[in-house]
Amino acid sequence: MKFTDTLLDLLFPPKCPFCRKVQDAPGMCPACEKSLPRADEARGLRTLRGGLLCTAPLWYENSVREAIRRFKFHGGVSAAKPLGELIAQAAAERFSGGFDTVTWVPVSAKRLRQRGYDQSRLLAENACGLWGVEPEPLLRKVRDNPAQSSLDSAEDRWRNTRGVYAAAGEPAGKRILLIDDVCSTGSTLVSAAETLLAAGAAGVVCAAAAFPRPEEENRGEKAKE
Repeated sequence: MKFTDTLLDLLFPPKCPFCRKVQDAPGMCPACEKSLPRADEARGLRTLRGGLLCTAPLWYENSVREAIRRFKFHGGVSAAKPLGELIAQAAAERFSGGFDTVTWVPVSAKRLRQRGYDQSRLLAENACGLWGVEPEPLLRKVRDNPAQSSLDSAEDRWRNTRGVYAAAGEPAGKRILLIDDVCSTGSTLVSAAETLLAAGAAGVVCAAAAFPRPEEENRGEKAKE
């Protein structure tokens, strides 16, 4: 280990991205690994609009919600590895043999400049790290639409995602795993998946880090997409 790395560890010791406790190494602490709110097998797979399937390993609540918000909006990129690996495990369990390529829902060029990173790309890269492959950039965002979290109704969110993505690379003939951070109404994932299918993809399945619980959706509680 370099001296600069040792100094940085002393000044900024690694913290669990969920409970924020200081620990010896980056990543999720053993306590959170045991206690995170896991989406059970029966409810960890959802059918979105148009029959699109999406899986997620976690419920979007408490420490998971806070970790994802820090990750998306406040530079908390230490969450990318544990979340990406949990996504990979869920996708392997529920879509085994159902995809041969991985891509992600991209942010706009404006938000990429503001944040300095694309959170869904980091999730895809860390998910693929378990499989020894690299995700492919098969989408680009062509319109900087309002944030989904600023909209209340499912129909407003649906309209907000129309026409914001274009195909990139070579999606034709590929069976694609499409990764995003949170799936609430699913409108973002459906719009991106439709773009890939229109470009000739052989099939698309989706994975996100977290779902809101169904009972929370029924109470009108918004998840930050």
